[in-house]
Amino acid sequence: MNKNHKEFIENFNEELVIFSPGRINFIGEHTDYNNGFVLPTAIDKKIVFSFERNDTEDQCKVYSISYGKMLDFSLFEIRQSTIEWENYILGVINELLQITDSVKGFNCIIKSELPIGAGISSSAALECGLAFGLNELFGLGLPKIALIELSQRAEHLYVGTKCGIMDQFASVMSKDQKVILLDCKSQTHRLIDANFEPYKILLLNTNVSHNLASSEYNTRREECEEVIKIVSSKYNEIKSLRDITKSVLNEFKNKLSTTLFNRASYVIEENNRVLQASELLEKGDLVRFGELMYQSHRGLQNQYEVSCEELDFLVDFSENNDKIIGSRMMGGGFGGCTINLIHKDDINDYIVRVKKAYKDKFNIDLTSFTTVPSHGTSIQE
Repeated sequence: MNKNHKEFIENFNEELVIFSPGRINFIGEHTDYNNGFVLPTAIDKKIVFSFERNDTEDQCKVYSISYGKMLDFSLFEIRQSTIEWENYILGVINELLQITDSVKGFNCIIKSELPIGAGISSSAALECGLAFGLNELFGLGLPKIALIELSQRAEHLYVGTKCGIMDQFASVMSKDQKVILLDCKSQTHRLIDANFEPYKILLLNTNVSHNLASSEYNTRREECEEVIKIVSSKYNEIKSLRDITKSVLNEFKNKLSTTLFNRASYVIEENNRVLQASELLEKGDLVRFGELMYQSHRGLQNQYEVSCEELDFLVDFSENNDKIIGSRMMGGGFGGCTINLIHKDDINDYIVRVKKAYKDKFNIDLTSFTTVPSHGTSIQE
């Protein structure tokens, strides 16, 4: 740590601490930007933000302990950076300045427990934690949904990822021991008890992040929009894949490329899986819930084509184990984590076996952690 950074931390007068968690998603991947359904929750790993006002009109310093870097900027001169993590911060500030003039100079220290690129939405946690903290620090009075939406816009405009609303929504709105059934079209949601006993949630991090991730994410969105364009030429009430049934899609099979047909088929099927999964969870039918997770992965692998060899290997490996009832890739794809529902008595043995097999196959160290559904972004009491 350089001398200036050390002095900054030593002289910091903490006024407010915010916890902003990562999230998992049991099922409903790439459905949120298609106005579909998702089943996420926040987790017990988080980013911690410490804030202080610095009594200037415009000078701001944000220090990242994880990166060992300082972002130093004026509220009067917000512009995009060439450094990705800075754009999550600057994007949120830019959005806040569009709706209020009450943000003044502040200092912030950020410490993250979330692995980058693992598909647990460290980006949404960063955006939402900053927005939530500044809302409290300066008494802006913005409701939670406004913080969610401005964080999403920040990612669109400053980072360039045309994400749906799920990550930010889950990061802010989650509750302990609940999952959220979220309708991304209406933004209505319902909390469902997350009772997975005797199973635990195990995340296996491939520790790969293929370069395709962000570019292909936006490509998938464009492909879905292309399907809408073609289908709405006949059915002008159709605005998103959420509005299309399988029978309507089949009418256009000859007008769509195989790729476009597969993309749309996956989204329609995945929306149905989310609704089924939420009912099964409420009934306590975890075995059939897990089967839907496997189906979701195969759709992501074969129809939506956002998986990768490492993710597929982990899901294949889990299918041979009767202690694991469900597994799939999670997040945007091309790397990151698989989410697994595993019997609590088998976790330690399984981790040893899967780490060895993964290392033998790819010569990469697999990392793992268990997690529980947790509370959304909040003030440290």
